[in-house]
Amino acid sequence: MGFILLALGLVLIVEGLVYALAPSLLERMLETLRSLPEGAVRQIGLLCVVSGLALLWGAHQLGVF
Repeated sequence: MGFILLALGLVLIVEGLVYALAPSLLERMLETLRSLPEGAVRQIGLLCVVSGLALLWGAHQLGVF
């Protein structure tokens, strides 16, 4: 349970920094996402999931957890 709270906290920090430091960039990114076809957005999401899993696996292999 502690890892879930840690991960959620890290996600909220990163998301909050994006909103606080670069709100105009975030707006441009969202406009770009709206213009992409649904399949492309889905592929981007899956790539993010696979990348996150690879990072977690790498951290596990390094003995972080």
